[in-house]
Amino acid sequence: MVCRQGRCVSPKNRRADRLEAIYSLRILAVLTGLVALLNGNGWTDTVSGASSRSKGQAAVEHFIAAGGAGCFYGWPANNGAWTWDDGREILVGFSYGRFVEQEGHNTFEQRDYDGLTRSLDGGITWKIENSATYVPDTGMSSPSPGGFVFDAPGFAMRVKYAKFLISQDRGRSWQGPYRFGALMDSRELTGMRLSSRTGYVVTGRNACLIFMSARPNEKDYADKSFVAETTDGGKTFQFISWIVPRDDPYRAVMPSPIRLEDGYLAVALRRRIPEADDICWLDCYGSRDNGRTWTFLSKIAETGKHNGNPPALAVLADGRVACVYGDRTRIKMYLRLSGDGGRTWGEEIVLRDQFQMDKFGERDFGYPRLVQNHRGELVALYYWATKDHFEQHIAATIWRPKSK
Repeated sequence: MVCRQGRCVSPKNRRADRLEAIYSLRILAVLTGLVALLNGNGWTDTVSGASSRSKGQAAVEHFIAAGGAGCFYGWPANNGAWTWDDGREILVGFSYGRFVEQEGHNTFEQRDYDGLTRSLDGGITWKIENSATYVPDTGMSSPSPGGFVFDAPGFAMRVKYAKFLISQDRGRSWQGPYRFGALMDSRELTGMRLSSRTGYVVTGRNACLIFMSARPNEKDYADKSFVAETTDGGKTFQFISWIVPRDDPYRAVMPSPIRLEDGYLAVALRRRIPEADDICWLDCYGSRDNGRTWTFLSKIAETGKHNGNPPALAVLADGRVACVYGDRTRIKMYLRLSGDGGRTWGEEIVLRDQFQMDKFGERDFGYPRLVQNHRGELVALYYWATKDHFEQHIAATIWRPKSK
């Protein structure tokens, strides 16, 4: 089910809704002299900002990966993004609910729903998929049976808080939700509860590092990120290390991990001083021993007020590292590149501006994921609102970096 103008409609009725949106966009394209690309199960938009350019860089193109009238779509960082066929096929998760203009998030659902949208051409056209098995918030979870093949061609994992889901067919169906076994019995996690999102690095057929976070039960903004590992196909999990020491006074959450060709691990963390909403930033840490120990590498960027924004890392084909993030003070989406594995970063590149705030002045956007497609372009996935598409939607911004 999806939401439209305060009511939920079935996929069959949604097609009629999409046709209405298609006709409106075609009229707009004729009037502006631009071309809108549309597909039948979710509209794709090249009208807004398709010809905008960053200084010294190639064109930035903006598409809509998921959106619709009467709906709020958000938070790819809380869900996940996966690629296959060298980035030709991209799948990204999101949450959605009925849209209402109000202070805070423009959705008032007591329980938002989770969904997926897929591109088969590297991020240009998208189709929303409704998967009943993608949702882990059933209130029930099972012990993991193990036996998962992490390096299988169609493998994907989704982590949400204390549960995980597994797909073996490129996210078309999901198994679970499963529990992380006796992980919480670890001495290091005593008195904590999990606040994890999807972040993992496959290290072998039956082995995987999962980048997680936990916080004391009584403290909402005291999360710390850590690494867990399974070596038996997901049947059991062991605590490996804190990325930031547990006694570090600042929040360190939503880790975005990558592995470079030489095996070096890097991870970006969302930082915040507890009880100080105005001081938020991103840090980068590195590990040469498969996540056993971590070294501070760099401060990537400031992320402004309003609780900041999480990072999204990706490794380019030429070995450079890219980080995308939102800044709710400057009201922009940014990108920075590193040529030395995250130790230093180039100048900030503006990926997107002209966010359309609501009447309350809310700056509710960002939470990106980042992948590279088969054409060598970076595809940033985040939620956004524009003058033409006022309800928050999932945006896909495609940007081609200059050669090294």
